Amino acid sequence: MQDYFIIIVSAVLINNIVLSQFLGICPFLGVSKKLSASLGMGGAVSFVLVLAGAITWAIQSYILKPFNIGYLQTVAFILVIAALVQFVEMVIKKYSPALYKALGIYLPLITTNCAVLGVAILNIQKEYTLGKAVVHSLSHAAGFTLALILMSGIRERLEDADIPECMQGTPIALVIGALMSMSFLGFSGLI
Repeated sequence: MQDYFIIIVSAVLINNIVLSQFLGICPFLGVSKKLSASLGMGGAVSFVLVLAGAITWAIQSYILKPFNIGYLQTVAFILVIAALVQFVEMVIKKYSPALYKALGIYLPLITTNCAVLGVAILNIQKEYTLGKAVVHSLSHAAGFTLALILMSGIRERLEDADIPECMQGTPIALVIGALMSMSFLGFSGLI
């Protein structure tokens, strides 16, 4: 039980996929302008991350490793992630057209989101069991969503702030992201 607690705290706070490992920055900066879009992207990435973590673990354990074809790991993992993203995109387009429009180009970019592939590979490198791989993936998904929500909350508040014109948009988003990243470094002494 303690192992799972360490995995959760480490993935959400200490080794946050966005704020500590700097993976998945594109949707972090692009979608985090509105809370609703951030929640939608967080949910989509969470779904893909958790399923990709479980499926890629099974592919590695039951196909790639036994047949000694580990060199196909990246290709196999990307195919799994792409299929999951296509499924998520079709579901969101059908059941939530407003969210689909709000996420825009960032939704199909989940396929190339290095955070998703990174977590799948980390699960294999750390030699997790299936249970630990799923918890690890879910925890990184929670950390990703937490980072998006925090960033969107700050950016929504800044819409009413008096920000110099040269700092509006991307520059202030980068400064906020850097400050958030530095603040998450404070968690590194927890475990």
